[in-house]
Amino acid sequence: MRIPLDYYRILGLPIQATVEQLRQAHRDRTQQFPRREYSEATIVARKQLVDEAYAILSDLEQRQTYDGSFLSKTYGPELEQVSPSSEINLEKVQQEEEKETKLQQTEEILPKVASRRLTRGIRSHGSETPVTHEFDPNTPSIEIEDRQFVGALLILQELGEYELILKLTRPYLINNSIAVKDGRFGDPVLVLPDIALTVALANLELGREQWQQGQYESAATALEAGQGLLLRENLFVQIRGEIQADLYKLRPYRIMELVELPEEKALDRRRGLEILQDMLNERGGIDGQGNDQSGLGVEDFLKFVQQLRHYLSMAEQKKLFESEAHRPSAVGTYLAVYTFLAQGFAQKQPALIRKAKFMLMQLGRSQDVNLEKAVCSLLLGQTEEANRSLELSQEHEPLSFIKENSQESPDLLPGLCLYAEHWLTEEVFPHFRDLSDKPASLKDYFADQHVQAYLEALPAEAEATNQWVVVQPRRGHDTEETFYQKETDQSSALNLEQKRISSVGNAATATMASTSTGTSNQLEASSYQSPQETYKSSSIDIQKQGNSLSYSRYSERVREKSRSSLPQLNENMSVGSKELPQSMPEQSPRRTSTRREPVKIGRLILIAVLGLLAIGLIGFVAIKTIGWLANALGLGREQPMVQLDRPPLEIPEINQDSLTASGPIKEEIARIAIQSWLDTKATALGPNHQTEQLKNILVDPALERWLPTANALKRENSYRKYEHSLEIKNLNMSNTNTNQAQVDAQVREKVEFYDNDRLTNSQNDNLLVRYYLVRQDGKWKIRNWNVLQ
Repeated sequence: MRIPLDYYRILGLPIQATVEQLRQAHRDRTQQFPRREYSEATIVARKQLVDEAYAILSDLEQRQTYDGSFLSKTYGPELEQVSPSSEINLEKVQQEEEKETKLQQTEEILPKVASRRLTRGIRSHGSETPVTHEFDPNTPSIEIEDRQFVGALLILQELGEYELILKLTRPYLINNSIAVKDGRFGDPVLVLPDIALTVALANLELGREQWQQGQYESAATALEAGQGLLLRENLFVQIRGEIQADLYKLRPYRIMELVELPEEKALDRRRGLEILQDMLNERGGIDGQGNDQSGLGVEDFLKFVQQLRHYLSMAEQKKLFESEAHRPSAVGTYLAVYTFLAQGFAQKQPALIRKAKFMLMQLGRSQDVNLEKAVCSLLLGQTEEANRSLELSQEHEPLSFIKENSQESPDLLPGLCLYAEHWLTEEVFPHFRDLSDKPASLKDYFADQHVQAYLEALPAEAEATNQWVVVQPRRGHDTEETFYQKETDQSSALNLEQKRISSVGNAATATMASTSTGTSNQLEASSYQSPQETYKSSSIDIQKQGNSLSYSRYSERVREKSRSSLPQLNENMSVGSKELPQSMPEQSPRRTSTRREPVKIGRLILIAVLGLLAIGLIGFVAIKTIGWLANALGLGREQPMVQLDRPPLEIPEINQDSLTASGPIKEEIARIAIQSWLDTKATALGPNHQTEQLKNILVDPALERWLPTANALKRENSYRKYEHSLEIKNLNMSNTNTNQAQVDAQVREKVEFYDNDRLTNSQNDNLLVRYYLVRQDGKWKIRNWNVLQ
């Protein structure tokens, strides 16, 4: 058979090599040994070809003959294009013409001979399959014995002719199996593994070359082809391990190459995301400590994910990071917050912003995320909550900018509007493929009718988020100050809520106009306060001074802080303005609103039954004792009649109307009132969503917050299950109003969060809560409460 190889290449020498160079090259080649996996037969075949090349080239006469043939193959086409010159004599021209004629005849004959010799039938069940090698007839070639074929493949492997190896062996790969069992190339037991090894190594090296050239999918295809061949033949576990190691390390590059593709190539992009999900599962999450064999540590993998975000859409990031947040993962939760916030703002869906806010409250247990919470509160129209979050924030530079742009305002709303719009445009949107070139406009957001309708239906202010996940103790001094004040008219609550939302929209509009025109505008800034406080508004003059401050320093601060948790691959990337926590105590719920599981209704009945049994037992013992004393003293003449259908002593019934008792409130009445609220809350927010009982225990402002919340949870098909324990710590009556009371209670609450009947999170809190009770129509109800610690 003839293969495209020449003796000079076998020895690794140029045609001008000297005799000494030939001798040295032969010695070096014979002393070199291939991989130990090759059989002795292949090594011997390789040595035969090396010896044959040296024997021919070291003999002067044979070398001259070979060189003539070699040069005719190499330079023959060029000689055909040379036209005779007038300076060349006729004899020389005739010689050249004869030489060209011979060359043409040789070139016509050799391919036919080579094709005829290389056409072989591979016997399989008595049949033959013709196989033909096709290669450039101008390429130098040598004729070898069939049994030297594996040795020639080994030499081509050493020369780096990987594609040529695949081309030569392809005819012998039938139905993905090596068909060399007819013994043509030698003992099949030895030859088959050697050919498989050579092809696998060729695929391995070819894959590495393509990897270096940035052709990652092509590299993966080559590596998988080599690995698949060895797997089918069940050969060379160590080589398979080498290939698999390269495939693992190649995965991040493949992911990047695939997700960079246009959205029209959805299947390829989806394959990239599937590979990413496999890596996340092996690592145990974005910030997990598992080994995915990629060679990336935690920091390097965070850099990779950060760079990857630029090529993922909002929907893709939402699916990815929301599932990571449920792992749970602090980094996954943080990135999910950004996704919900970006999508909620861009698509005018404040419900997603509300979900982001609740997830931030989970992160707030170990990380200062008050600045992000302030932005979320602003976008939800909760101005008082936004100001309170800013007061708790430790981010000095952003706060300085916000305060500088709110100098003449009673709150920080104008500066926060400016900061929020820039933060969304520069720090949030660029990390999403479908938002990177879109600006953020608070004016357009608050002008949307869907947004306005949603914000008007939201529970009022901070109490809407008071779901026992409060991270920072709230500064509720206003409650203590106004506890003994007269109740305000609760019928105005809805109007106040509408004014609050309108105020935020007006502030955003005026602030953005001030930024774009450079003039001072009158901005009506108002902050919604608790129902016990008066609603105040004043006209303020927002100065343009400071608006031209560069945001670059804030972006740089964001990048510097982000590097410690989500490092960047380059300075043009950023995550946000917060350093990510190393761990998250609890996973945040999927839904933004909360709901409670119904406590077993039979709890009070059980207590009553136990009380009855205890009193009955005491009465029985007392009667027995009295009877014994009477007998001992001789006083008993007749035995008392004890009937079985009723207890020996009259047991007073539990007063079901304890909440309607007149006079000062007692500890037992307070306990029953609070326990009734906990049971009702669990029922209203539980799987049955029995919201009609809320009005029996709550009054405004608590009722106007919790009733819409419970209804919203029912629409979202979400619920929670609760277990409570209650202990009254302190009880105070109002000095000015006997129908008002203040109760401090220790509440232990265990809650499980369910979304579409799927458990998404759980929590166990021990809270000190101050309840504010009011007596209406002779019955004690809960008006409000604060979480003290």
